[in-house]
Amino acid sequence: MRYMRNLSSIFSVATPQLILLVISSNSTFAFRQLHRSSHRPTCVALFSLKAAAIPLLSSGKALARCGEVLIEYTTSLDVYGGSLSATGASLRNAGDSVAQAAASCRFKTGAELVSDELREAATCIIEGTKLLPQAIEEAREDNDEVMACTLGSMELPMKQAGVALEAAGAAVMQHGSGAYLHIVGERFVACGESLRSISELILELPVLPIKFKLRPAESDGNALELTKLCSQRMQYSARKMIEAGNNLLGVEKEKPTGKSWLKSGT
Repeated sequence: MRYMRNLSSIFSVATPQLILLVISSNSTFAFRQLHRSSHRPTCVALFSLKAAAIPLLSSGKALARCGEVLIEYTTSLDVYGGSLSATGASLRNAGDSVAQAAASCRFKTGAELVSDELREAATCIIEGTKLLPQAIEEAREDNDEVMACTLGSMELPMKQAGVALEAAGAAVMQHGSGAYLHIVGERFVACGESLRSISELILELPVLPIKFKLRPAESDGNALELTKLCSQRMQYSARKMIEAGNNLLGVEKEKPTGKSWLKSGT
């Protein structure tokens, strides 16, 4: 009661301008508080993408390296500059975009950047997939049926990887819903599984240039090492992409058993 009497006495002697200033200040404060509270859930949701940042970064770097090695592979077979080289460049660019998306996952307000980079990676992979039919045709012109069949088998998993990343990028922009992390995690896992299938197919690529197939002793064997390295990088990218997805899904990481902890895994 004493507080109310003091307050009423203050307003009784206050000028209209002072009363208007007090009301205006309180209104501004209330608006700011409402504005902050309306944005707080979004920031918390975005910050939870941080769980995927480190494995996603590793996945992107490995995918970019895989693309570079694929370009080196075409050089060793004397088919550099063709559609397969362009596919390797698309994979390299996709890996760079995935790594950029991972870097933005660490920031509270990075949703739009993450979405854009994931979609850019998806576009690069899909563009690389569209180049495969031309690469198959070029292989058949060189009478390399092994190359043609292997590249034909790669079309579906590459397309699926691109579609999965596109869906992940779209889901990131739905951060207002509580289920968006689950969707993004599932798409990362699906993309990783497709990349793993590609890594297995890379090992089936021919390792001898056409001109050396009748005289294998003249080959330096570089293509064989490159296919192994390319497959290994793609497999590592797939594993880290799946790990990023599992982190968002809340799947616990398997603990190493025995002496498996001695292996670096890279």
